[in-house]
Amino acid sequence: MTTTIPTHTRIEPNILYFGTPVVLISSSNEDGSPNLAPMSSAFWLGWRAMLGLGSRSKSAQNMLRTRECVLNLPSDVMAPEVDRLALTTGADPVPARKEERGYRFVADKFGRAGLTPVPSETVAAPRVAECPVSMEAVVEAVHGLAEDDEAQRGGIVVFEVRVTRVFVHEEIRMAGTSDRIDPDVWRPLIMSFQKLYGLRPRQVHPSTLAQIPEGWYRGPDIERSR
Repeated sequence: MTTTIPTHTRIEPNILYFGTPVVLISSSNEDGSPNLAPMSSAFWLGWRAMLGLGSRSKSAQNMLRTRECVLNLPSDVMAPEVDRLALTTGADPVPARKEERGYRFVADKFGRAGLTPVPSETVAAPRVAECPVSMEAVVEAVHGLAEDDEAQRGGIVVFEVRVTRVFVHEEIRMAGTSDRIDPDVWRPLIMSFQKLYGLRPRQVHPSTLAQIPEGWYRGPDIERSR
């Protein structure tokens, strides 16, 4: 039987959001009130995360000032709450580029989303009670993105944050363990090309990489968090 190998077609998509978990970032405003904003430009390595944010966003401004935040991960059933925050900003006045896209200022983001703030242990910003995962974090470094391009320079900042606490709902913790998440139970909300998705309830194929014990990835930042 002859197998047909598919061919590639060159395209120029406007965005490259192929699918990443949604993060609700909570931060502290100048008056001590909380800000809450959804984002999906994030990835993790150990207990560090890289977060890409517009430099004029309220979240970015708060993080530059306070050097801390909370990364709250909503499950796929929380899509309605997350969507209520769409086209809202804690920045007043609304940045020009956001105003062009239809954003409006909302002071009480938790109230707008219908979510509950709960006190954090290591940072001033609150955690989101309804999110199955909440990670308190401190900013360790800030990097400019596209600094080589005059037209884009200064528009986006990338934060390197170090996680100081991890909290999870008991329902997603793997049975019989103290520190592991059950990926067959954890159902993150995924943003893919501006649309919200969930994951299939089971892995699509056994993973050879999973033969490596999770403990082998344990890094020194965990000890620093204590």
